[in-house]
Amino acid sequence: MSTNLPRCAVIGAGSSGITAVKGLRDAGLEVTAFEASDRIGGNWVFDNSNGMSAAYEGLHINTSRERMEYRDFPMPKSYPDFPHHTHIAAYFESYVDHFGLRPHIRFRTRVERAERGREGGWTLTLGDGSTERFDALLVANGHHWDPQWPDPPFPGSDTFTGVQMHAHDYRSDEVLRGRDVVVLGMGNSAMDIAVESSYVARSTVLAARRGAWILPKYILGRPMDQLLRNDPRVPFAIRSRITELIVRLVAGSPERYGLPKPDHRFGQAHPTVSGRILDRIGHGTITPKPNIARLEGDRVVFTDGSSVHADVVVYCTGYRITFPFFDEDLISAPDNRIDLFRRVFHPDYDDVFFVGLLQPLGAIMPLAEAQGRWIAEYLTGHYALPPRPEMLDDIEREQRAMRKRYVASKRHTIQVDFEEYRQGLDAERRAGAQRARAAGFALPVPRRAEAVPA
Repeated sequence: MSTNLPRCAVIGAGSSGITAVKGLRDAGLEVTAFEASDRIGGNWVFDNSNGMSAAYEGLHINTSRERMEYRDFPMPKSYPDFPHHTHIAAYFESYVDHFGLRPHIRFRTRVERAERGREGGWTLTLGDGSTERFDALLVANGHHWDPQWPDPPFPGSDTFTGVQMHAHDYRSDEVLRGRDVVVLGMGNSAMDIAVESSYVARSTVLAARRGAWILPKYILGRPMDQLLRNDPRVPFAIRSRITELIVRLVAGSPERYGLPKPDHRFGQAHPTVSGRILDRIGHGTITPKPNIARLEGDRVVFTDGSSVHADVVVYCTGYRITFPFFDEDLISAPDNRIDLFRRVFHPDYDDVFFVGLLQPLGAIMPLAEAQGRWIAEYLTGHYALPPRPEMLDDIEREQRAMRKRYVASKRHTIQVDFEEYRQGLDAERRAGAQRARAAGFALPVPRRAEAVPA
C-alpha cells in the first residue's frame, strides 16, 4: 500500500458500500467504511438495527439473480431465480468474507457529520463524538431509507381514525390481517404489499396516483430481465414499442384489469415488476381504485367519488434523497436532484464521490461495483476527469435527456438504463485513462490525513 495514496472513508456498508471498499482496497488504497448497523447489507437486512432497512418478511428481489450479482462473485446456483431477502443478506456476508473486507468496516459507528476542509480533505464526526480525518470520502448511504410521505398530506389525514403507515415501516402481513386495507402506489413495494394483504386482509384496495407498466417476472419460462435487455444500439422508441407489445401479449394491458392506463410509453417511467398482482386482481382479492382524494373518519374517499372503510392505509410513495451528515449549503439534493458527473463525481469538489446513487432499469449492484473501481482508478491517478466545463456540459446534457424522456417525478431524477449507463461508464473510463497517461498519472487528491493510532 503506497503511503502517497489518499486515505479514504466510505459511509455505509450496504450493497454499494462493500463493493466500493473492495474496489479501493484492490487498488492499494487505505480505506475504512463506517456502518451504523451491527452487520453489512443495508436495506437487505430485515429489522436492521440501524432502523434504515425497508425489508419485510416476505420480500423477494424483483431483478433476477444473474442480473443482480457482482461480476466477480456470482450468486450460488442453488439460489432461486428471484431470491428471498435472507438469501441476499447471506450473499453480501459471503462477499465480504470471501474478499477479506470485514477488517475495513467499523460497525455500530454512525457518521454524524462530514465537514470538508478549506483546502480539501474531510473530517468525520462519529457517533461517540470522536473525529477522524480522511483525504477522500465515498458516500454510499443509500436512497431508500428516508420516507417520502404524501406532500401535501391528504385532507382529513390528521383526523383519520385508522392506522397510516409508510411502506418503509411495513414488516409483515400481521398488521393487515383481518382488516380493511388501502395501499397507495403503483411501484414494486405497493404491488408486493397489496398482494400480501390480499391473502390475509378482510379487503384490499390498490389506489393508483397514475398508471404504470407492469412487467411479469417470467417470459417464455425465463426471467423477464434476462430476455428484455436494452440494446443501446437500438433507438429508444423502437425498444419501447417492442417491450410494450411483448407485455401486452403476455399479460394484457393494465386497463384490462381495472388499473389506470399508463400515460406514458414504456421506459418513460420506472416500470413495476410483479408476477402476482394481476392474478390477485383477477381473483377479486384486490380492488383497483384511482388516487385518494381525502380521508373522512374511518373512510378513504377516492377521486372518482367512491369510498371504502379502511383500518389501515399504506403509503408507498417513495423516498427522499438525503445526506444528514452534510451541511445543506455544501451538498444536498433538493427535490431529489443532485448534479453529478455520470452519477458519481461532484463537479465542485474533487474528493467526494457517490456510489449507488442511481435508479437503473435493472439492478444497482453491478453498476456500483463498476463505480467503485472507477473511483479507485481516479484516486490512484489512472483515470483523469475531463475539464470542469466539459463535466458541467455533460451533466446538463444528461438532465435534458432525462427531462425529455421521463415523466416528471422526483422518482426519475437519478434514473438510468442499465446497459447504456454501463457502456457509457466503460467508454468514459477509457477516455479518462488516456487523459491520465497524458498527465503523467498525477494523483488528483493528495494524502494529508494519517491513520488514528489504535
